[in-house]
Amino acid sequence: MRTGRLRAAVVAAATALLAITGATTASALPAEAVQDTVFSPAADTPVTALVTKLSHADAAARFRAAGITWSSSGGCSDRNNPTCTSFSQINLTTVQGAETLKRATGCALNITGGTETGHASGTYSHWNGYKLDYSLSTCLGNYIRGTFTYIGGNKWRSGSGNVYFLESNHWDVTYYNCGGC
Repeated sequence: MRTGRLRAAVVAAATALLAITGATTASALPAEAVQDTVFSPAADTPVTALVTKLSHADAAARFRAAGITWSSSGGCSDRNNPTCTSFSQINLTTVQGAETLKRATGCALNITGGTETGHASGTYSHWNGYKLDYSLSTCLGNYIRGTFTYIGGNKWRSGSGNVYFLESNHWDVTYYNCGGC
Protein backbone atom coordinates (compact mmCIF):
# COMPACT_ATOMS: atom_id res chain seq x y z
CA MET A 1 0.00 0.00 0.00
CA ARG A 2 2.79 2.45 0.88
CA THR A 3 4.61 1.76 -2.39
CA GLY A 4 1.46 2.68 -4.32
CA ARG A 5 1.12 6.00 -2.50
CA LEU A 6 4.80 6.79 -2.97
CA ARG A 7 4.57 6.00 -6.69
CA ALA A 8 1.47 8.18 -7.01
CA ALA A 9 3.26 11.05 -5.22
CA VAL A 10 6.29 10.73 -7.50
CA VAL A 11 4.10 10.69 -10.62
CA ALA A 12 2.16 13.72 -9.35
CA ALA A 13 5.38 15.61 -8.65
CA ALA A 14 6.79 14.76 -12.08
CA THR A 15 3.55 15.83 -13.76
CA ALA A 16 3.58 19.12 -11.85
CA LEU A 17 7.21 19.72 -12.82
CA LEU A 18 6.43 19.07 -16.47
CA ALA A 19 3.50 21.48 -16.26
CA ILE A 20 5.60 24.18 -14.60
CA THR A 21 8.38 23.91 -17.15
CA GLY A 22 5.99 23.73 -20.07
CA ALA A 23 7.27 20.33 -21.14
CA THR A 24 4.82 17.76 -22.36
CA THR A 25 6.97 14.65 -22.59
CA ALA A 26 10.43 13.49 -21.66
CA SER A 27 12.83 13.28 -24.57
CA ALA A 28 16.16 11.61 -25.21
CA LEU A 29 17.04 14.38 -27.66
CA PRO A 30 19.33 17.17 -26.43
CA ALA A 31 17.36 20.06 -25.02
CA GLU A 32 17.59 23.48 -26.54
CA ALA A 33 19.92 25.73 -24.53
CA VAL A 34 17.95 27.73 -21.99
CA GLN A 35 19.43 30.52 -19.94
CA ASP A 36 18.98 29.85 -16.22
CA THR A 37 18.02 33.16 -14.64
CA VAL A 38 19.02 31.88 -11.19
CA PHE A 39 22.64 31.65 -12.26
CA SER A 40 22.65 34.68 -14.54
CA PRO A 41 21.76 37.57 -12.25
CA ALA A 42 21.13 41.07 -13.48
CA ALA A 43 24.15 43.35 -13.26
CA ASP A 44 22.78 45.05 -10.14
CA THR A 45 21.94 41.80 -8.29
CA PRO A 46 24.35 41.16 -5.42
CA VAL A 47 26.05 37.79 -5.74
CA THR A 48 25.37 37.10 -2.07
CA ALA A 49 21.66 36.85 -2.96
CA LEU A 50 22.46 33.60 -4.77
CA VAL A 51 24.25 31.95 -1.84
CA THR A 52 22.64 29.10 0.11
CA LYS A 53 22.47 30.05 3.79
CA LEU A 54 22.24 27.59 6.67
CA SER A 55 20.82 27.89 10.17
CA HIS A 56 23.09 27.53 13.19
CA ALA A 57 21.55 24.12 13.94
CA ASP A 58 22.05 22.80 10.38
CA ALA A 59 25.68 23.98 10.20
CA ALA A 60 26.43 22.65 13.71
CA ALA A 61 25.02 19.25 12.75
CA ARG A 62 27.25 19.12 9.67
CA PHE A 63 30.33 20.18 11.65
CA ARG A 64 29.56 17.60 14.33
CA ALA A 65 29.18 14.86 11.70
CA ALA A 66 32.53 15.84 10.17
CA GLY A 67 34.31 15.77 13.55
CA ILE A 68 34.81 19.55 13.63
CA THR A 69 34.46 21.19 17.05
CA TRP A 70 33.71 24.78 17.99
CA SER A 71 34.03 26.96 21.05
CA SER A 72 33.27 30.51 22.13
CA SER A 73 34.59 32.68 24.90
CA GLY A 74 30.99 33.32 25.97
CA GLY A 75 29.84 29.71 25.68
CA CYS A 76 26.96 30.75 23.41
CA SER A 77 25.76 30.92 19.78
CA ASP A 78 23.92 34.27 19.63
CA ARG A 79 24.79 35.94 16.29
CA ASN A 80 24.41 39.40 17.84
CA ASN A 81 26.85 38.75 20.71
CA PRO A 82 30.56 39.09 19.82
CA THR A 83 31.62 36.64 22.57
CA CYS A 84 29.57 33.85 20.98
CA THR A 85 30.39 31.58 18.04
CA SER A 86 27.42 31.53 15.70
CA PHE A 87 26.78 29.79 12.40
CA SER A 88 23.47 31.53 11.66
CA GLN A 89 23.37 32.63 8.01
CA ILE A 90 26.64 30.84 7.17
CA ASN A 91 27.13 29.94 3.51
CA LEU A 92 26.75 26.28 2.61
CA THR A 93 30.03 26.50 0.67
CA THR A 94 31.80 27.75 3.81
CA VAL A 95 30.59 24.71 5.75
CA GLN A 96 31.58 22.45 2.85
CA GLY A 97 34.98 24.15 2.76
CA ALA A 98 35.53 23.34 6.44
CA GLU A 99 34.48 19.73 5.79
CA THR A 100 36.93 19.55 2.88
CA LEU A 101 39.73 21.02 5.02
CA LYS A 102 39.05 18.46 7.76
CA ARG A 103 39.15 15.55 5.28
CA ALA A 104 42.26 16.84 3.50
CA THR A 105 44.30 17.59 6.62
CA GLY A 106 43.17 14.91 9.04
CA CYS A 107 43.81 17.57 11.69
CA ALA A 108 41.62 18.41 14.64
CA LEU A 109 39.72 21.57 13.69
CA ASN A 110 38.19 23.85 16.30
CA ILE A 111 36.15 26.83 15.08
CA THR A 112 36.44 29.92 17.27
CA GLY A 113 34.68 32.43 15.02
CA GLY A 114 31.70 32.19 12.71
CA THR A 115 29.01 34.64 11.64
CA GLU A 116 28.68 36.54 14.90
CA THR A 117 29.06 40.31 15.12
CA GLY A 118 32.39 41.82 16.08
CA HIS A 119 34.48 40.91 13.04
CA ALA A 120 35.59 43.21 10.24
CA SER A 121 32.87 44.12 7.73
CA GLY A 122 32.88 43.67 3.97
CA THR A 123 31.38 41.54 1.25
CA TYR A 124 33.42 38.44 2.08
CA SER A 125 33.07 38.80 5.84
CA HIS A 126 32.23 36.61 8.81
CA TRP A 127 28.81 38.30 9.08
CA ASN A 128 28.01 37.51 5.43
CA GLY A 129 28.91 33.84 5.95
CA TYR A 130 32.20 33.62 4.04
CA LYS A 131 34.68 33.23 6.92
CA LEU A 132 35.59 30.94 9.77
CA ASP A 133 38.29 31.26 12.41
CA TYR A 134 40.17 28.17 13.57
CA SER A 135 42.30 27.60 16.67
CA LEU A 136 46.01 27.36 15.99
CA SER A 137 47.51 23.88 15.86
CA THR A 138 50.80 22.52 14.57
CA CYS A 139 48.97 20.06 12.33
CA LEU A 140 46.81 22.71 10.65
CA GLY A 141 49.63 25.25 10.35
CA ASN A 142 51.99 22.72 8.78
CA TYR A 143 49.33 21.63 6.29
CA ILE A 144 48.47 25.18 5.20
CA ARG A 145 52.10 26.31 4.91
CA GLY A 146 53.18 23.11 3.15
CA THR A 147 50.26 22.73 0.75
CA PHE A 148 49.02 26.17 -0.24
CA THR A 149 50.72 29.05 -2.07
CA TYR A 150 52.18 31.83 0.05
CA ILE A 151 50.82 35.17 -1.22
CA GLY A 152 52.45 37.50 1.32
CA GLY A 153 51.38 39.13 4.54
CA ASN A 154 50.83 35.86 6.48
CA LYS A 155 48.38 34.69 3.78
CA TRP A 156 48.22 31.46 1.78
CA ARG A 157 45.87 30.66 -1.11
CA SER A 158 44.56 27.16 -1.77
CA GLY A 159 44.32 25.77 -5.29
CA SER A 160 40.59 26.51 -5.23
CA GLY A 161 41.20 30.18 -4.32
CA ASN A 162 40.26 30.20 -0.63
CA VAL A 163 42.52 32.39 1.50
CA TYR A 164 44.10 31.33 4.81
CA PHE A 165 45.32 34.25 6.94
CA LEU A 166 47.45 33.60 10.01
CA GLU A 167 46.40 36.18 12.57
CA SER A 168 48.07 36.44 15.97
CA ASN A 169 46.07 33.71 17.69
CA HIS A 170 44.01 31.94 14.98
CA TRP A 171 43.63 31.12 11.31
CA ASP A 172 41.09 33.37 9.56
CA VAL A 173 39.83 31.57 6.43
CA THR A 174 37.83 33.13 3.61
CA TYR A 175 35.85 30.53 1.68
CA TYR A 176 34.99 31.70 -1.82
CA ASN A 177 33.97 28.11 -2.62
CA CYS A 178 33.85 24.67 -1.04
CA GLY A 179 37.48 23.88 -1.78
CA GLY A 180 36.89 20.90 -4.02
CA CYS A 181 33.98 19.24 -2.26
